[in-house]
Amino acid sequence: MSQIDIGISTENREQIAEGLKKLLADSYTLYLQTHNFHWNVTGPQFRELHLMFEEHYTELAVAVDDIAERIRTLDVAAPGTYKTFAELSSIDEVEGVPTAGDMVDILTRGHEQVVKTCRETLAIAQESADESTASLVSDRMRIHEKTAWMLRATR
Repeated sequence: MSQIDIGISTENREQIAEGLKKLLADSYTLYLQTHNFHWNVTGPQFRELHLMFEEHYTELAVAVDDIAERIRTLDVAAPGTYKTFAELSSIDEVEGVPTAGDMVDILTRGHEQVVKTCRETLAIAQESADESTASLVSDRMRIHEKTAWMLRATR
């Protein structure tokens, strides 16, 4: 394979990729939680939450692919194991099956955490003049902010 030359130094590409790896891990962990809650939600809001969670995990499935491909575009290997995601993620796994209300609260906090991870990664990308990563991360941040708002609105 030829040498990458996209106007971003190797050091900066690696720093950006490290931020993206954390974003990928957070996004994948949130995807898995959302899918789990989609399967296991019960109660008076079942239909509403079941469908909402499906919309959210479907959107996250596309997002993790976009993030991983950006890491690869920077010529860095993308993480892809549960073990690595658990090490990199700032979102805690959930034991058992929470109530529907607790699911909403957990997912709200998860989306808010992804926003924080986006902010950290965005700063690194902007410092390195990596507009492609900045655009991707900015778009992800907007989606997670809106999703957290929508989840909060159900409570």
